[in-house]
Amino acid sequence: MSITSYFENIVYGPSHEDDGSARAWLKDGGAQFGHLINGKSVEPIGGEYFETLEPATGQGLAHIALGRAADVEAAVSAARQAQPSWAKLSGHRRARFLYAMARSIQRNSRLISVIEALDNGKPIREARDIDIPLAARHFLYHAGWAQIQGQEFCDFEPLGVIGQIVPWNFPALMFAWKVAPALALGNTVVLKPAEQTPLSALLLGQLAVEIGLPPGVLNIVCGDGETGSLIVDSPDVDKVAFTGSTEVGRLIRSRTAGTGKSLTLELGGKSPFLVFEDADLDSAVEGVVDSIWFNQGQVCCAGSRLLVQESVADIFLAKLRQRMSKLRIGHPLEKSIDMGAIIDAAQLLRIQSLVDRAVADGADCYQPDLSLPNEGFFFPPTLLTNVQPCSEIVQEEIFGPVLCAMTFRTPDEAITLSNNSRYGLSASVWSETIGLAFEVAAKVKVGVVWINAANLFDASVGFGGVRESGFGREGGREGVLEYLHPRAWPRERGEGQTTLAPFVAKATTSNDAKIDRTSKLFIGGRQVRADAGYSKDVYSPDGQLIGQVPRGDRKDVRNAVEAARSADGWSSSDGHHRAQILYYIAENLSARADEFSERLTMMTGISSEEASNEVQASVDRLFSCGAWADKFEGVLHQPPMRGVALAIPEPIGVIGILCPDEAPLLSFISLVGSAICVGNRVVAVPSERWPLAVTDFIQVLETSDLPSGVVNIVTGERSGISNVLAEHDDLDSIWVFGSGDDCADAERLSIGNLKRTLVRSGSAIDWMNPAAAEGRVLLRHAVQVKNIWAPYGD
Repeated sequence: MSITSYFENIVYGPSHEDDGSARAWLKDGGAQFGHLINGKSVEPIGGEYFETLEPATGQGLAHIALGRAADVEAAVSAARQAQPSWAKLSGHRRARFLYAMARSIQRNSRLISVIEALDNGKPIREARDIDIPLAARHFLYHAGWAQIQGQEFCDFEPLGVIGQIVPWNFPALMFAWKVAPALALGNTVVLKPAEQTPLSALLLGQLAVEIGLPPGVLNIVCGDGETGSLIVDSPDVDKVAFTGSTEVGRLIRSRTAGTGKSLTLELGGKSPFLVFEDADLDSAVEGVVDSIWFNQGQVCCAGSRLLVQESVADIFLAKLRQRMSKLRIGHPLEKSIDMGAIIDAAQLLRIQSLVDRAVADGADCYQPDLSLPNEGFFFPPTLLTNVQPCSEIVQEEIFGPVLCAMTFRTPDEAITLSNNSRYGLSASVWSETIGLAFEVAAKVKVGVVWINAANLFDASVGFGGVRESGFGREGGREGVLEYLHPRAWPRERGEGQTTLAPFVAKATTSNDAKIDRTSKLFIGGRQVRADAGYSKDVYSPDGQLIGQVPRGDRKDVRNAVEAARSADGWSSSDGHHRAQILYYIAENLSARADEFSERLTMMTGISSEEASNEVQASVDRLFSCGAWADKFEGVLHQPPMRGVALAIPEPIGVIGILCPDEAPLLSFISLVGSAICVGNRVVAVPSERWPLAVTDFIQVLETSDLPSGVVNIVTGERSGISNVLAEHDDLDSIWVFGSGDDCADAERLSIGNLKRTLVRSGSAIDWMNPAAAEGRVLLRHAVQVKNIWAPYGD
C-alpha cells in the first residue's frame, strides 16, 4: 500500500493501554478491599461487601467493604482523635505531606489513570491527561496554602472533622478536590467514595499511608447512600462537603439543619452553551464536543443546552452533525476513542428514557451511525432539536451525552434563555466580540463562565454554582475559606449568648412612662401599616410599656421581598455610588446620636455611656461598610494556561436578615450594612424584644437617598417571619442570628430553592468587635464569586 493511500484512507489502528499493573494491583488486594481507618486497611465490622462492575464490560471488578454505623463511628473517632495534633503541626510540616502526596500521584499516574478508566468507564486519555494531573495540581496548590496559612489566615482556625461525599464521575479528581484543602488547613477527613467507583480513592488512600500521613488524618469508608447518611448525621462531624445530585443535596441540607455543621454543596447543572453569529464556528463545534461529550456527558457542568444565534444556526448544526459522525466510541483503555462507557445500567436506562420522552414530545433526534461495543453500557452522542424552553429534556439534568439545541435572535434573548433554569453552575460563551462576551458573562446566573472555551479547571480558580446548583466554592482562596472558622465567632451553642433578664409587664398609669407612637413597617421606601392590623407591645426592662410595633405577616413579607426584588438597580450600581449613600446614612445617624442613645437606654436598660458607645459604633460601622463598598473587589487568577480567570464577587441578590436582641441597633446596622454595601437588597427583621431603635432608624433611611426597596424592615414575631422568609423561593439567602431553633428552622425550610444560609445557632458574637462583626468576615457571605475564564492567543 502506498503512502498516498494511507492519507486517502486514514483509519485508526488499535492502541490499547496495558492494564497489567492495574490488574495486578487488584489481584494483590484479592479483588477485595476494606475501609481505610486510622491509617490501616480494615475489614468492615459487619463483614458485608458489595461488588463493583467494570462499565465497559458489565463484569465484576472488585468486592468493596460496605460501611455501616460501627465503621463510620470508628472512622469519625479516629479523625477526631487525630485532628488536634494535625492542626498543631506547623503549616510547613503539613505542606510537606501534601507535597509528598502530589509527587506520589505523579509517580503513580499511569496506574491511577488505568484504575480510573476501568472503574469509571471514561477514556484513558481523559484520565491520563486531565484528571490525574489536575489531582496532583490540587495537592501542590494547597500545600502552598498550608505553608502560608499563618500569615494569610491568622484570624481563622480549622473547622475540625470533615465528612466528604464524592460522586462517581471524577473519582480521583474529586478525592483531591476535597481532601487537599481540608488537610492543608488543619482539618481531618472521613471520605466516602461513590458506591460505583471506590477504587481510585482506596488507591490514593494507600499512597497517603505510604508517604507517612499520620493515622486518622485521612479515613475512607466505602458504602452506599446509607453510609453517606451516617457520615452526615454523625454529631462529631463539623462540616459536610458533598458533590452530587440536587435531590440528595436537599436531603443533606435538611439533615444538617440546626446541627451547626458547615456545609458545601456542589450539585447538578443544566449549563447553557451560547454561540453568537460572530463566533469562530469551527472552534465552537470543538467546544461543544469538549463540553457535552467529555466523560460521556456525565459532568455536572456539561454544556447540555446549546443556544445558537438564529442567523448561523443551520450552518452550525450542520457542522456539528458532521463532527458527531466522526466521534469514536469504544473500550475506555483504547487510546484513540472519544467516548467511553456510561457508568452503569441504571444510568443508561435513565438517559434512554429521557431521550424517548423527548422524541415523544416532538423533539427531532439525531444520532450518528456509529458502532457501539457489544458488551458494557454505551450510549451514542445525541443531538435533540425542535425542543421548547419548558421541555423536560431542556429543564432536567440528563447526565449523559445528550445535547438539546435551541435558537435565539438577540443577546437579551440569549441571556433570558440561559437563565431559564433552576440551576446555575456554568456557562460557555462563544463570540469574537469581547465586549459582548463579557456582557453576557456578567448577566448569566451561574458560578463559572468560560469565554471561547469549555470545561477549564484549576486548583487556583474557585468552582461552584448558584441557585439549585448549590452553594460554597471549591478551589482558590474562597475554597480554602470553606474549611476555616473565624476565631472571633464562638464555636459552641450558647457561647457568648447574652442572658436577657425576664420582665413582667406593668399597668401604665398617667404617671408612668408615656407610650410612644406606634411604628410602621418599611417596605418599598415607604412606611406602611401591617396587613393584619395587629401590633406588638415593646417593654422596658422594668416592665413599662414604651411603644408598639406592627406584627408583620406572610403578606407583608411577600410585599417586602417583591420590593427588594424590584430594586435590582442597586445591585448593578457601582461601589462608589453605594459608598456615598452609606456615608450619608452614617452622617444622618450621627446627627441624631443623642436621641438614639436615649432610646437604647429606655429600651434595654443599659447605661447612657453604653448606649452612646453603641450608637457611635453604629456610625463607625456604617463608615466601614461605605469603605468596603468600592474595595471588596475581585482578583485575577493566572492558572497554568494561556489566559486568565477573573474571580468577581457578585451580590447574592435578595437576603432575609433576622437580627439578634444583643446590641439591637449595632447588630442591625452591621448585618444590613454588610449586605447592602456589596449590592444586595434586604428584608430585615429587627430584634424582637427591642425593635424601636430600628423603627426610628427608618426615618434616617428615608432622608439618606437610599433607593426604594433596597432596605425593607418587617417587625413582629420573629419565628413566624423567619419561617416565611426561609420558605420564600424568591429569596436568595437568609441570615439568622438568634436561637438555635430559629436557625434550625431556617436551614430546614430553605431547601425549596436551596438558598444560602448564614446562621449563628444560639451563640452570640461581640458586635463591638470589628474582627467579628465587620469587613471580610461578613462580606464573604454577602457575595458569590463568579469565575470568568478568558483564554487568549491562538
